Amino acid sequence: MSQRKSSAIPAIASIQPCEQAVDRGRSALIFIEFQNEWLDENSPLNKRIEDRQQYSDAVRNATTIISAARRVGFPIAHAGLSLVNDPTYLLFGGGKEKAGLRGAIPRAGRWRDSHLAAFHEPFAPKAGEFIVAGRSGASVLLNSNLDAYLRNNRIDQLFLLGFVLHVCVESTLRHAHDLGYNVTAINDASPAFTAPQRNHVLNHVIHHFGYQITTAQFIKAIA
Repeated sequence: MSQRKSSAIPAIASIQPCEQAVDRGRSALIFIEFQNEWLDENSPLNKRIEDRQQYSDAVRNATTIISAARRVGFPIAHAGLSLVNDPTYLLFGGGKEKAGLRGAIPRAGRWRDSHLAAFHEPFAPKAGEFIVAGRSGASVLLNSNLDAYLRNNRIDQLFLLGFVLHVCVESTLRHAHDLGYNVTAINDASPAFTAPQRNHVLNHVIHHFGYQITTAQFIKAIA
């Protein structure tokens, strides 16, 4: 499959073979931050994505994935971030003298606008799909109800996709691995700001914590 140089995925040893069908009863798709903060073309976060081809390809692939998953009844969880009810960022101590995202998010004033925090179509949750609540960190598992949902439904195989690969997707990958889950990132549905950022995670990070597959491999596996 030909791709533009900026979004090409090199051959990586940690790609998970998908010759066998995925066990739907023990698996779930985790959509990370498919919200207007990333998907509205007027959002500041959207404009920060430099590799536009990579971004467009990822959104198109994610659209294909959610359609296919819904068609076969594959379990879906929507892991967003919303601070609409915390406009002064008390969760992060107001961002004062806080490192990383705990300081950056309050300084930028992100995730508290109701429109931008909303899930973007066609990724808005439907009946029977789980909505993650309580999240307080880069990992969507941190302090949220996602782990309880997964364990109560005997789900131990996670497929991750979303925004952005080198921040929240990677953080969730590492966290899920350490909690004992088998984790697979869908690599062409998880963009970064730039191609080098994305390629670093694909080549040097994922194999330590799980697997990676393409959209086409995932679609084939759940068919």
